[in-house]
Amino acid sequence: MGRGRRSVLAVAVTVVCAVTVLGASGTAFASAGPDPAPTSTATAPAATTPSTPSTPSAPPVTAPPDKDLEAVRAKLDELYHDAAVATDAYNAAEEKSKRQSAEVVGLSQKIVEQQRKLDELKDRAGAAARAQYRTGGLPPQAQLLLSDDPQHFLDGAGRVLEGERATSGLLQEMTRTQQDLQQYAADAADQLHKLEDNRKAKATAQKRIQARIKEAEQLEAHLEKRQQERLAQLEREAAQQAQAAWLDTGILKEIGGSATEAGKKAVQYATAQIGKPYEWGAEGPKTYDCSGLTSQAWAAAGHPVPRTSQEQWKQLKHVSVKDMRPGDLIIYFGDASHVAMYVGKGRIVHAPRPGRTVTLAGAGTMPILGVVRPDAS
Repeated sequence: MGRGRRSVLAVAVTVVCAVTVLGASGTAFASAGPDPAPTSTATAPAATTPSTPSTPSAPPVTAPPDKDLEAVRAKLDELYHDAAVATDAYNAAEEKSKRQSAEVVGLSQKIVEQQRKLDELKDRAGAAARAQYRTGGLPPQAQLLLSDDPQHFLDGAGRVLEGERATSGLLQEMTRTQQDLQQYAADAADQLHKLEDNRKAKATAQKRIQARIKEAEQLEAHLEKRQQERLAQLEREAAQQAQAAWLDTGILKEIGGSATEAGKKAVQYATAQIGKPYEWGAEGPKTYDCSGLTSQAWAAAGHPVPRTSQEQWKQLKHVSVKDMRPGDLIIYFGDASHVAMYVGKGRIVHAPRPGRTVTLAGAGTMPILGVVRPDAS
């Protein structure tokens, strides 16, 4: 095997191995990304030496006064919102990694195919060279001129022209194949770089998500039971007030659209998941994040949509709130970090946040950015 062939095949093998490693998902990426920035709840351990006793641990965090519970609720909202933004970044990187992995595998297959084709062309060229050697090394033109037979001369002239055209075509095809082979190898290398960038983006987003969720859980864990109950009550009251304010605009009187057949299927799928836990990055069937629920619901209805809430907002058709119908997706917050499905009568079904389950809620309980329609005609 020639040196050039070995190097190209080595590229193909490297490509496939890299896709296998870079395409892995989940916690395998955690160790590769940068460490998350320290949060307000993290405490750095004191250094110790054999001759110096360790510094006593800090006293446990006490529950905040009841008057501060509203501030706790606001802080939790902030932490979970930040986790939602990071989840969207993680999901976007995951989707890009899937596409790029498929592209790299396709390129590696083309590299192998082009190398095989090049080898066949070289074999044909070698056969022609060997044939010339057997005739004494003379080119066909010289043999033709030395012929004493006029008919042989005329017949041979045609064959010489055909042979020259075939040889020229063979050389051109070899050149094109070699160029294609080099381009495929360059494209594969470029896709591998992009795949590595997305792997790092996923790892960074994953650590950010985990840090924010951990901080929120620690904040809630320091509450006494009665304070946890009071905090839950404050959350319900805030949601009820927001929903009431939204309904007071009279918007529900303007919303009267009927679901399409596809919309009915999407709603049926989404509501069938009620009670299943939220999990960031999850697309079912046992757990979901917000856009995992909506994307799977519409996939089940025969209308695939982008994976993330931000891409759903960017790519799907926008409709006004008053024109929305069951099955439409409501995008929340200015950064499009949350999405829910409208099910009618002013309600939504959604996967709220870590620690919660898929549930029904009022459509106005969060700040609405806009509405998109997956099955727009």
